[in-house]
Amino acid sequence: MNASTHPLEATARPPLILASGSPRRRELLSGVVKDFSVVVSDVSEKHSTDIPPRRLCELNAERKALAIAERYPAHLVLGADTLVFLEGQPLGKPADLAEARAMLQQLSGRVHEVITGVCLVCQQAKRMRLFAESTQVKFRVLSTADVTEYLTRVYVLDKAGAYALQEHRSLIIERVEGSESNVIGLPMESVRAALERW
Repeated sequence: MNASTHPLEATARPPLILASGSPRRRELLSGVVKDFSVVVSDVSEKHSTDIPPRRLCELNAERKALAIAERYPAHLVLGADTLVFLEGQPLGKPADLAEARAMLQQLSGRVHEVITGVCLVCQQAKRMRLFAESTQVKFRVLSTADVTEYLTRVYVLDKAGAYALQEHRSLIIERVEGSESNVIGLPMESVRAALERW
């Protein structure tokens, strides 16, 4: 059964806030939740290689969620952070197209890990749930022309690792092992389960 088959009712939990401005996360969440608000967290993300990958994503998600939860203590706040890791090194959002090109060339022909950290917190209820989901992605071997074509077709400067699974994936992706929605920005199977348990 698809995660979006039956939207969750809000009666059993506080009003939900998504602490992210990502249109991809908003779209994914709307598949399982009827009503939620969006309040963008302005917390800067950490990209430290001194912190283990899963913990790094959880920490970023927690910091984003808590920043909004302090302002809306009666709400359930969902924060998330998605990073691409190549051999344990985090690849964030590229600063410009030159960096995006370099990232795609780095990922060419290799398997990398996409981790999304998720934090659900309600200050008033004194409850928090923190978890992370991991997905393995294998890139095709990309020529310079392949990279150029992809960058021409897809806006990548707001995307970790300089690519989007949901856009022209056949140009760059060979296979995906694990949650595809996790790569897009929110592991909906786990998020839905966490919301149901709440």
